[in-house]
Amino acid sequence: MRKIVVSIAAVACLANAASAQDRAEGEKVFATCKACHQIGEGAKNAIGPQLNGIVGRKAGSVPGYNYSDANKNSDIMWDQSSLAEYLKDPKAKVPGTKMVFAGIKDEQKVQDLIAFLRQFDAAGKKAQ
Repeated sequence: MRKIVVSIAAVACLANAASAQDRAEGEKVFATCKACHQIGEGAKNAIGPQLNGIVGRKAGSVPGYNYSDANKNSDIMWDQSSLAEYLKDPKAKVPGTKMVFAGIKDEQKVQDLIAFLRQFDAAGKKAQ
């Protein structure tokens, strides 16, 4: 019985480590995004909108940011799937977007970036 409990605990630790690793890799991918976007406490709109709380947020809804009509009217609710599609090819997901980014073709980098983004709540507080 003890071996089973230890095995389960080890698997749980590995899952948490993998998640942290994904976020750490995602932070590296986000370095490219920093040219236009901010995230975290004190993040402001810049060339692009701030990205706090993006997962679960309606597209085109950050107060004070001047979105394209295409983005405002897209009716997209950002979740894992919609963000992945957008990050791979923004202009295909939202034709008419003003985002001038070719996209991230590497699926693992997309997933790592989403893991990094999803840890920030709407106030920019980072989940532990």
